[in-house]
Amino acid sequence: MGRQDDACGTETAGHRHWTVDEHLADVLAGLTALPAIELQLLDAQGCRLAEDVVAGGDLPPFDNSSMDGYAVRTADTVGATEQYPSVLAVVGEIAAGADELPKVGPGQAARIMTGAPLPPGAQAVAPVEWTDGGTGSAQAATAMTAEAGPEVRVRQEVAEGAHIRRAGSDVRAGSTVLSAGAELGPTQLGLLAAIGRGEVRVRPRPRVVVLSTGSELVQPGEPVGPGQIWDSNSYTLTAAAQQAGAIAYRVGGVPDDAAVLRRVLEDQLGRADLIVTSGGVSVGAYDVVKEVFAEYGGVDFRKLRMQPGKPQGFGRIGEAGVPLLALPGNPVSAYISFELFVRPAIRTLLGAPDVHRPVVRAVCTADLVSPAGRRQFLRGWYGDGTVAPVGGADSHLVGALARANCLITVPEEAVAVTAGQPVDVVLLTD
Repeated sequence: MGRQDDACGTETAGHRHWTVDEHLADVLAGLTALPAIELQLLDAQGCRLAEDVVAGGDLPPFDNSSMDGYAVRTADTVGATEQYPSVLAVVGEIAAGADELPKVGPGQAARIMTGAPLPPGAQAVAPVEWTDGGTGSAQAATAMTAEAGPEVRVRQEVAEGAHIRRAGSDVRAGSTVLSAGAELGPTQLGLLAAIGRGEVRVRPRPRVVVLSTGSELVQPGEPVGPGQIWDSNSYTLTAAAQQAGAIAYRVGGVPDDAAVLRRVLEDQLGRADLIVTSGGVSVGAYDVVKEVFAEYGGVDFRKLRMQPGKPQGFGRIGEAGVPLLALPGNPVSAYISFELFVRPAIRTLLGAPDVHRPVVRAVCTADLVSPAGRRQFLRGWYGDGTVAPVGGADSHLVGALARANCLITVPEEAVAVTAGQPVDVVLLTD
């Protein structure tokens, strides 16, 4: 949590109020996807491909058995039944990874394991459940001579190609298995490994540093004194950055001390693709954020036509011009500001095509009021085409925020919404 900094103000000449859309456009205008790099597979999880991936060979790379059983010629099993099984000589055993394969001729079979390559001459696999397991009957075993060798009895006809995974049946050599822009999760990484790729060219996940400022902030787990509160913003925003696809670093509870804030920024700039701060963007007497950022230049503090989250800051700092978004300190204001402005910035740096949360229309189940000239974002619960407000409009109600799965949007020109009226809803869950 942080200081109150959503107080209303009157627009004056030279201090215009930005719209939500204007501020968002300004934030995204100079951002592009991060340059592509080569990463090992597990390091690439959550990244997006920077190029098409083409298979260099077939998958599977060879015909192989999908069952434990016996590789056979189909002609040798024609008419086989439980009462009159086909009796075949077993010429060998093939395990997965075998490189020397016995040839299966007329009247012969080879014991084969799941995943093992199909031997030459074989046309199908008889599952072990369709056989006697290669033991033969007691009478047959008694009658066999030492020279006869092992046999197997197949008790069903086996169709050609049965229980065989054909080479290329999953992926053909030369085919595009993943396209540029695809997000790499566990199954995509598994596919890359299956076609032999050890590393891949991707847009890296942006590194986001999250700072919460305020001398009143105490770390969770530590005792609070008079006038102090536990820092929740740095946890909320760091988790939100991770959920958006970033590698996030939390730096919580930076006091209202210009020297300390300056030192923290210098320490973090080297590892940041984006910096997010919360608190210190209002007109408070002890807000040092503006003072320190003014030394770097290029950070503009502005007022937006929105509630909550009226005060915002955006610019670039340091020699590399690292983008910085300064959010209000109230927890609801900070989170809603993140969803509206920071998340799209992270998704843009990531190279994602879907930088915005989905917006749907839903019927509002309650009457709502909204300040004139400001776009209001109310916490809500969406389901089955309807949406209901959760908690009040105050920007400190984190309990209500935790119960919400969407934001109800009331446009600038509206001062009220009547129950039964459709509204825009920003979904907060994927």
